[in-house]
Amino acid sequence: MKTGITGATGQLGRLVIGKLKEKTDAGSIVALVRNTEKAQDLGVEAREFDYNKPETLATSLIGIDQLLLISGSDLGQRARQHANVVNAAKQAGVKRIVYTSLLHTGNTTVSLAEEHLPSETAVIESGISYTILRNGWYTENHTGSISGVLAGGAVFGSAGNGKFSSAARVDFAEAAVFVLTEAGHEGKIYELAGDESYTLAEYAAEIAKQTGKNIVYNNLPAAEYAKVLESFGLPGFVAEAIAGWDVSASKGDLFNDSKTLSKLIGRPTTPLSEVVKNALSAKS
Repeated sequence: MKTGITGATGQLGRLVIGKLKEKTDAGSIVALVRNTEKAQDLGVEAREFDYNKPETLATSLIGIDQLLLISGSDLGQRARQHANVVNAAKQAGVKRIVYTSLLHTGNTTVSLAEEHLPSETAVIESGISYTILRNGWYTENHTGSISGVLAGGAVFGSAGNGKFSSAARVDFAEAAVFVLTEAGHEGKIYELAGDESYTLAEYAAEIAKQTGKNIVYNNLPAAEYAKVLESFGLPGFVAEAIAGWDVSASKGDLFNDSKTLSKLIGRPTTPLSEVVKNALSAKS
């Protein structure tokens, strides 16, 4: 059985392929990427796959039995791009789609859901067997800016006391590999989140604990936080989106205590302390 992985050179895609190679023959894996040169180090077949070139997608999917559709990274373009992929999968005779969606899609104020909900609908209504993985927040969404936190002595945000039930990317990668390689997940929608939940103040405290530095959480109104993010070089629409996601977190939209993710992968999800430790080690 051939398995195609979209976004294979992205951070999640690389982890999925690495874990999938541990469970299946590398010859049965196809990396679907915009730039095949960037996929040469993956050790699997690579095919060009550009969401914005819908006329080419079906050809790239020929011979693919199951497809892991890792949601794209282009804000505001994903619903259209994902529909292109689903249509191509139908044309190419793909037998199964596993789609990485968003936690609580259909019942959340997180703006990303506006793109994930129609994408889920396209997958479900395609007539192709499916599994939906509604992934929660990656802990690395926070730790990716840890250098700035250390430099400024503060974590900025607009989440108030809202809790993030985040998990490490590797946890979500293992869940994807599990549903791709084990039977019994057809027609299922999984809400996936970390075992541990924390506020941004608790995140700041964890960094302070591990570094011995005075790190505080500075809770700001969303408009102010967006301006801070813009000052760091982010485009205005991205800054506003990120600030809005924090506001959604303050309403409980990024909290989930089902522990479905750890049940799927057969181990506890990676704790916040470990992801912080790894981020600090990578920085040093």
